[in-house]
Amino acid sequence: MSQWLTLFQKEILEMWRNFKWIWVPITFILLGVSEPLTSYYLPQILKSFGGLPEGSVFEIPTPTAGAVLASGLSQYSTFGVLIIVLGTMGVIASERKSGVAAMILVKPVSYLSFVTSKWAGSLLLVWFSLFIGYLSTWYYTGQLFEWVAFGEFFQSYVLYGLWLTVILTLTVFLSSALLSPGMAGFISLALALVVSIISGALSHLLEWSPSQLTSYAVALLTTGVVPDDTLPASLIGILLIVILLWLSVFLFKKKELAS
Repeated sequence: MSQWLTLFQKEILEMWRNFKWIWVPITFILLGVSEPLTSYYLPQILKSFGGLPEGSVFEIPTPTAGAVLASGLSQYSTFGVLIIVLGTMGVIASERKSGVAAMILVKPVSYLSFVTSKWAGSLLLVWFSLFIGYLSTWYYTGQLFEWVAFGEFFQSYVLYGLWLTVILTLTVFLSSALLSPGMAGFISLALALVVSIISGALSHLLEWSPSQLTSYAVALLTTGVVPDDTLPASLIGILLIVILLWLSVFLFKKKELAS
């Protein structure tokens, strides 16, 4: 356990040196505050651009607080996923390519500790960044519109965090399997996009798909009710995370021993 904690602390320190603990949370905060501010000031923004005929009336219905919060949360399905993939695609591949991984594994360090400590460090960064970014969305939504119950905020945060954890684990898996960080990132983004499109198009058939967690979080915010298929989708998401993490360790060990 002490070995794992040492590697975990090393990973946290490395992310400080790479300024990930600064730019990732700040980016998530900017994504978080953009939606409620844009929704609130949209009429003034459109009016400032002009171009409407004199005497015309252009009214935009005021969105509900739940809809604003859900729209802000959806920002993390696009830009958030991109940030996570770009930030973690080289977490193992880069060290394998540079030879740092081989130097560390010469010591009595297990492959399981090496991979899971890196995964856990990135996971902590993702969940922390998502929390403060989404918290800023919740706060500004409450200030400008109405307050959404904190319980609904937290439940939707957990659901979105679980889906982002699946993306993160997939990226770590590909980073373990490939030497090229760019290729690992590209495949991760492509798979996330394909799965999201298929799950959206066949939502009536794939109710238990982990990618549906984003839709269930939005439904929770807009209706106040947790969809029935949320628990099965969450359990499958957790199972997928465990399988991908195990495969990451297995492939990493196999490739390192072969080299």
